[in-house]
Amino acid sequence: MPGIEPPVLADVRLRINGTEHELTIDTRTSLLDLLREHLDLTGAKKGCDHGQCGACTILIDGRRANACLALALAHDGAEIVTVEGLAEGDALHPLQRAFIEHDAFQCGYCTPGQLCSAAGMLAEVRQGWPSALTPQLAAGGEIELTPAEIRERMNGNLCRCGAYANIVPAIADAAA
Repeated sequence: MPGIEPPVLADVRLRINGTEHELTIDTRTSLLDLLREHLDLTGAKKGCDHGQCGACTILIDGRRANACLALALAHDGAEIVTVEGLAEGDALHPLQRAFIEHDAFQCGYCTPGQLCSAAGMLAEVRQGWPSALTPQLAAGGEIELTPAEIRERMNGNLCRCGAYANIVPAIADAAA
């Protein structure tokens, strides 16, 4: 068909949940589409596809990111962790156990993104990263994960069901 250019393809190598993957993809492919459509890892959800809801949150080299906004090719060589990679075998991640114990989900659509975001957030806290609410840190001071601090740090992950009343205590429990 005149005027329609074929897609430009490129090779990408990613380590996803501990497994190496080498794929040839359209250069416009997002990490979310690569995970869901090429690797059948459907935990990360396509909510808004604009980086506003957090349902697609994954960890890229240990930092949380919206997979719908991340071009796969831009992360060639990266270490990716999805919700499928949080557990170790049959042993659930502490956040997964806490979400179950606190009934921190209703429909479950946002839960994978909430879990990955919480895992990334807890790593940020361990590294001493302040939030907009964190009081001035004294040398060697620790960040107190109050409910307000957790809500501030998780504010990019929306839950349409309103399970926040259980999500925040679940994260606090897992952090302890």
